[in-house]
Amino acid sequence: MNTRRKTAALFFAAVLIAGTTLAANPARIKFNFNPSWLLHIGDQPGAHNPEFDDTEWKTVHLPAAFNEDEAFAKSIHDLTDTIVWYRKHFKIPSTYKNQKVFIEFEGLRQAAEIWINGREIGLHENGVMAFGLDLTDHLVFGNKENVIALRIDNDWKYKEKATGTGFQWNNNNFNANYGGLTKNVVLHICGKLYQTLPLYSHLGTVGTYVYATDINVRDKTAVLNVESEVKNEQEKAQTFYMKVIVRDNDHNMIREFNSDEITLRPGESCIVKASGNLKALRFWSWGYGYLYNITSSLISGKKTLDLVRTQTGIRKTAFRNGMFYLNERVLHLKGYAQRSSNEWPAVGMSVPPWLSDFSNGLMERGNANLVRWMHVTPWKQDIESCDRVGLLQAMPAGDAESDVEGRSWELRKELMRDAIIYNRNHPSIIFYECGNETISEEHMAEMKAIRDIYDPNGGRAIGSREMLDSKEAEYGGEMLYINKSAGIPMFAHEYCRDEGLRKYWDNYSYPYHRDGEGPLYKNEDASAYNRNQDSFAEEAVRRWHEFWVHRPGTGRRVSAGGVNIIFSDTNTHFRGAENYRRSGEVDAMRIEKEAYYAHKIMWDGWVEVEGNKYSNHIIGHWNYEPGTVKDVLVVSNASAVELFLNGRNLGFGERQHHFLFKFRDVPFEAGSLKALSYDSRGQLAGEPAEIKTTDEAAALRLQYWQHPKGFRADGSDMVLIQVEVVDKNGLRCPLANHLIHFDIEGPAEYKGGIAQGENNYILSRDLPVECGVNRILLRSTTEAGKIVVRANAEGLSVDSLVLNSLEVPVKDGLSTFFPKDELISYLWRGATPGYASFVMSRLPLSIQSAVAGSNPGDVALSFDDNELSRWDARGPAGEVWIDYTLSRSAVLTEACLKLGNFRNTSYHLRILTEQNEVLWEGQTEKTLGYVNLSLNPASPTRNVRIESLSDGDQARLSIVEAEFYTQIPAQGR
Repeated sequence: MNTRRKTAALFFAAVLIAGTTLAANPARIKFNFNPSWLLHIGDQPGAHNPEFDDTEWKTVHLPAAFNEDEAFAKSIHDLTDTIVWYRKHFKIPSTYKNQKVFIEFEGLRQAAEIWINGREIGLHENGVMAFGLDLTDHLVFGNKENVIALRIDNDWKYKEKATGTGFQWNNNNFNANYGGLTKNVVLHICGKLYQTLPLYSHLGTVGTYVYATDINVRDKTAVLNVESEVKNEQEKAQTFYMKVIVRDNDHNMIREFNSDEITLRPGESCIVKASGNLKALRFWSWGYGYLYNITSSLISGKKTLDLVRTQTGIRKTAFRNGMFYLNERVLHLKGYAQRSSNEWPAVGMSVPPWLSDFSNGLMERGNANLVRWMHVTPWKQDIESCDRVGLLQAMPAGDAESDVEGRSWELRKELMRDAIIYNRNHPSIIFYECGNETISEEHMAEMKAIRDIYDPNGGRAIGSREMLDSKEAEYGGEMLYINKSAGIPMFAHEYCRDEGLRKYWDNYSYPYHRDGEGPLYKNEDASAYNRNQDSFAEEAVRRWHEFWVHRPGTGRRVSAGGVNIIFSDTNTHFRGAENYRRSGEVDAMRIEKEAYYAHKIMWDGWVEVEGNKYSNHIIGHWNYEPGTVKDVLVVSNASAVELFLNGRNLGFGERQHHFLFKFRDVPFEAGSLKALSYDSRGQLAGEPAEIKTTDEAAALRLQYWQHPKGFRADGSDMVLIQVEVVDKNGLRCPLANHLIHFDIEGPAEYKGGIAQGENNYILSRDLPVECGVNRILLRSTTEAGKIVVRANAEGLSVDSLVLNSLEVPVKDGLSTFFPKDELISYLWRGATPGYASFVMSRLPLSIQSAVAGSNPGDVALSFDDNELSRWDARGPAGEVWIDYTLSRSAVLTEACLKLGNFRNTSYHLRILTEQNEVLWEGQTEKTLGYVNLSLNPASPTRNVRIESLSDGDQARLSIVEAEFYTQIPAQGR
């Protein structure tokens, strides 16, 4: 038996050193309040009383949903929604008796009534955001025990008690109902002159706000501003000043500055401000999560009365010319629309912070630069993770698929207010999203006003999905389609809804699932939701290509990018054969599908490939039955790809959608399939891609990922373990589907993985590999010790690994250990480059005026940079035409048109010069937005006619936006 300890060498191996940013300080202390809660599922009269007998209740360590075991075992519609109780017994040392004590809940689901020592102290109902309560007057200290109790109602149809209004985002389509205390709980103890917490609900406080002004990217300077709300609950007036210390990412002190001296009378509060110049800055950027550590201390004489630590990054943003600028460099937005639950099988959303880094870092290392969390504000843990890994975020508050009025709208505004106050110091948040559908201009203005009150200097755009003609929104974009703009950025919010199971390679591989085969969805064909991996990856290329065509550098009006729905398979609304959504580029255990590698190649670079970083990937495997003949697909960002089979040249692939190279009808022959890529000059570019035929399955291979400082025995830490079936040469066998049995010895809880089959194998100790690989999760207990994991399967050599969980001190229900404190930033991508991210590929010619044979009054609507207006014409053949006058005469090379009903309608068009030379004639293709037409060589022209041709008596033409381009002169390239 092989008992070697195996550690994963993927991209997280380089993660980390310790940094205890939340260490105890005499002026303020934070306790981890997650340990040792008691859970009872179902209502329990009298459970709020301290003396209630809870000895038979289940012990859980937060975060922990009461229905976590149902994650991916049940569809979202069937997740248990009921009333549950959480209780906790704890003691507070007598040394804190005369101080303030606050509890911070990072969130819970859905609504909770809260008691401390039998006294009701709060009701929290929105099911999303963090909130805080003042426990000071309700506690006992020393050896006396306190009991906190929460009655949590997880009903899908829960309504606000005061008004009877439902919460729009408590929705069994997209917001998986993992109920109870699913997020962290923290206890804060401080003096009675203190800086408040950013917890507006219940406490009504805004905390500390840190932001930079006068940012000079070239000189690497800025002014750092710290604004902290301070309250005096002492019996006497207090005179003090605020001292700010700035430390860099390595915790080296780089600057100190103070506020003016302030006197606060008893009961008063105010915003204390201090600012200081910083130089030699390192700016937070994509893939460069450089963070500064700010301490703001209240000083009176030589005594520190309070101290707050804030971690933030400094970056400069702009939203103009249809593009997004990060640190004065254009970034084409590429990434994923991900469910805010970001869930895992048999666990739900409640994972340790290192696993959030693993998942979010996998997005970023796949060259995604933006994650758009969907419908509800993400957990604080994911927001902090994106700060560290350098992944931009679009942060919603709470919404569904429509605008609302009355109290429902007020609930959305209150949630946005709380979310902004709580998260405004996080540099990765770039967009505030006010709705998953168009909202009114009045509502948009109200949301902007909230942003301007609580985050006026954060460098964040506020907008909503759609908003194509809004004068208030600062960004927009449709769900699936390509939008272009010369003004605010427009990006697709959730393109490509197709689904594909990771288990299905192609039509020719076990289990021989025919691409698209599956049940109907709402009595309609659902083949797009039952794809094989090859088809899924090919569709990903086709969809992204349309955004790439209209990227920055292609004209005055451009697409700011798009985010693909979704990153990981999710326990939410589905259209395919399984009871969960399989649109992810990775599966629920974060194992990559072929589409992940396709995106990684297409998305390389800020706009396009930079520094000759060419790469390619052969989709699929090379293990087939003799006589199999199939197409081979290669994804590459180079200009040409050549394929070799066992050293024999099969020629160059047929280029499709810019990134896909197809080699048709390749007969299978065991051995090596290798792809070489070439740049536009015909020079070899990048490393070859190669796949090989494997021998018979011979053995199992285990490896694992864990917190970089070790597996912690806190009852909530986890280890992710991968099992592979390999041949005698150590190559993964891509068709293996062996059933693996796992044995666990030692203090750990088996949470398992997921696979196609009964109950999706949730929590089963017997788990099949799919495509030769699968993963499981183990959770720690509160007992430290040795854990042995063994995996065996019939006919294969077994494997095992040894883990050691480390003790975590807890006393009287309190701990000072916070697992996130030992995680550091990923800086692998490097600082923002100082040169332009794109080169103009063509020169736009402005349209000065237009006339038409039909509906002449609306001609200007076809070139007004507004995709909700259009010129429509219907009439006799020969009368449906429009003439454009351009800014100057030029040789036209391309026309770009957004046509009415572009996805379902093809138009028979002819485009002519003023000399009646035919620039283009034919049937337009159906697209996701714009059709790009390469024009025939012709004489220079200033006037262009587009006319609709018809085989019958009537013609039609609908133009939303028209654009014309010429070649950039050689001297201007």
